[in-house]
Amino acid sequence: METKTRSRRTYFTWIGAAVLVIILIAGVKITQIRGAIAQFSKMRPPAQAVTTTVVKSETWPSLIKAIGSLEAVNGVVLSADLPGVVGQINFESGASAKAGDVLVQISVEQEQALINSAEAKRDLAAITLSRQKELWVKQSASKADYDTAEANYRDMVATVANAQASLNRKTIKAPFDGVLGIRKVQLGQYVNSGDQIVSLQSLDPIRVNFSLPQQALATIHPGSTVQISSDATGEEVFIGVVNAVNSKVDEATRTIQAQATLANTGLRLRPGMFVNVEVKLPDDQAVLPLPATAINYAPYGNSIFVVEDMKDKEGKTFKGVRQQFVTTGTTRGDLVAVTKGLKAGEEVVTSGVFKLTNGGPVTVNNSVQPDSNPNPKPADT
Repeated sequence: METKTRSRRTYFTWIGAAVLVIILIAGVKITQIRGAIAQFSKMRPPAQAVTTTVVKSETWPSLIKAIGSLEAVNGVVLSADLPGVVGQINFESGASAKAGDVLVQISVEQEQALINSAEAKRDLAAITLSRQKELWVKQSASKADYDTAEANYRDMVATVANAQASLNRKTIKAPFDGVLGIRKVQLGQYVNSGDQIVSLQSLDPIRVNFSLPQQALATIHPGSTVQISSDATGEEVFIGVVNAVNSKVDEATRTIQAQATLANTGLRLRPGMFVNVEVKLPDDQAVLPLPATAINYAPYGNSIFVVEDMKDKEGKTFKGVRQQFVTTGTTRGDLVAVTKGLKAGEEVVTSGVFKLTNGGPVTVNNSVQPDSNPNPKPADT
């Protein structure tokens, strides 16, 4: 009995010793882990290589940009008014035309015959009226006979005028000065009423229609200056003046339509072209321009990274970045105007913003800078 009790004590003693050893080992490991964590927490992430620029204030012209569509001041598609056979074509496609020029003559033999017949009856009615007037003056004819002769004469005059109008409707004339398009009829072709003959566009001056946000109502008005440019005309810029602002805001888009007129002496602008429109506002604005690559665009707000001296947990100074939310405005080429959230003189990261975190270290290398041209000229691709 005593032997069993002694063996049981020995067993528990060994178990206790093993547990104590395990606790001691665990304590050492925990101490080591805590030390490693503390050491790791003192470490900074590796510095990211970035380029920077020092912000400078600039004065930009206050502009509103839009996309516009050109239209002719006067522009029509000339069509056949009455059916017939094309008897004469007096123009070439793409030629200029003056108001009143006869462009196309449709056969008028039938109308001319009707005019000849109506003129003969008119002349006879005139003679009859003259005789009836003489007889009435001599009291040899009644007033009723004279009135009938006069009414018949007037009716025949109207018949001649109607026949002449029908003949004139078969003569297609230019209603104004302009440039002709491509003709759509051939000599000897039978045309129906309404068939297209040729387009005629008055190209100088020319108009541009464009839409602006409703907020622009306070700043745009007739007389405002606009600049027009297009890929089709290269670097040439056309200057125009707003001649009308619509009296109603579009309910679907909440935009206001405006129209401007501009000179087109070289006839390089054509109706139907899309153009870039810049409306010049009265007051210039002070902005802080940055390259577009410096802006970190995000749904919750646009931000930049400002470079400044920071201190780590050990009190050592290093160059790091601070994320700063900003409000952006208009753009000019590669540059974006910052209107809020930035101060002149601050150093801002211009490339590499997508790999940065708030408070992270950076290494500045400005040997190569991103493009920041207000008037870039990208190569054709």
